[in-house]
Amino acid sequence: MICVGSGNEGTSDGHTAGMLKENQEETIQLGVQMNEPTVNVQIWKSYVDEVDISIISPSGVQAGPIREILGTQRFVLGGTEILLYYGEPSPYSVRQEIFLDFLPRQSYIDAGVWKIVLTPRRIVGGEYQMWLPSQRALNTGTAFLFPNSRTTLMIPSTAARVITVGAYDALTFTYADFSGRGPVNGVGVRSSGKVPSARNELPVVVKPDLVAPGVEITAPAAGGGYEKVTGTSFAVPFVTGSVALLMEWGIVNGNDSYLYGEKVKAYLQRGARQLPGFTEYPNNQVGYGALCVGDSLPL
Repeated sequence: MICVGSGNEGTSDGHTAGMLKENQEETIQLGVQMNEPTVNVQIWKSYVDEVDISIISPSGVQAGPIREILGTQRFVLGGTEILLYYGEPSPYSVRQEIFLDFLPRQSYIDAGVWKIVLTPRRIVGGEYQMWLPSQRALNTGTAFLFPNSRTTLMIPSTAARVITVGAYDALTFTYADFSGRGPVNGVGVRSSGKVPSARNELPVVVKPDLVAPGVEITAPAAGGGYEKVTGTSFAVPFVTGSVALLMEWGIVNGNDSYLYGEKVKAYLQRGARQLPGFTEYPNNQVGYGALCVGDSLPL
């Protein structure tokens, strides 16, 4: 039973997303601050969709539209070298990953507003997502100018069969806005954010599964003593320990020899408590609610 934090990019400007339509270009603006040594952009889309990419530098120089050719292509725009890599689908996903690396020709890449233009050639699904590295790895202000925080789960919390754990503030019983948000690829959730109820709709895969305390947690400090820490990584141990308690109750104590895997997740989801401010459960911020081991025991 693997528990994973949903990540801390919930309110960062390092993610954006949208829908591509036939014969309609999409322009994404990326602001790059001074003295930025390098920036990497990951673009995710359906492999079925065929899209050309253009890159426009802050000075207005354009490369592209660049046709989709599997492998690496290189371009120079001013003081920046662009490495573009069209990836293949993996054995585990039908989605395609495209890398854009902005590399300096001297010390830093060109500062200003870069534009990434997506030109559709054949669209079946149309959804795309873009990611920057963690905001901690970039200069303050290097970000998408029009970010989208609706789906900000970090790998590997996107895996369907792990327990994906978000964070909340146990002192105020409020959602921690930095906590990564789902759902995974919009599966099972309408554009309104509501979970479908009709039998002929897609199965529900809502992420995160639940939330646990992740704000100002007292934890051992490096070198000795204790410190206050914040993040979904510190919410995960609460759930990990809870899983161990459930499995001890079931397997070790002989109450349920099959209390492992998805069964554990189901019990935790059922026992999760609602938080103030949310009326619909599950949702893409707190999932099924706040961790509660007592209510999760199948007594």
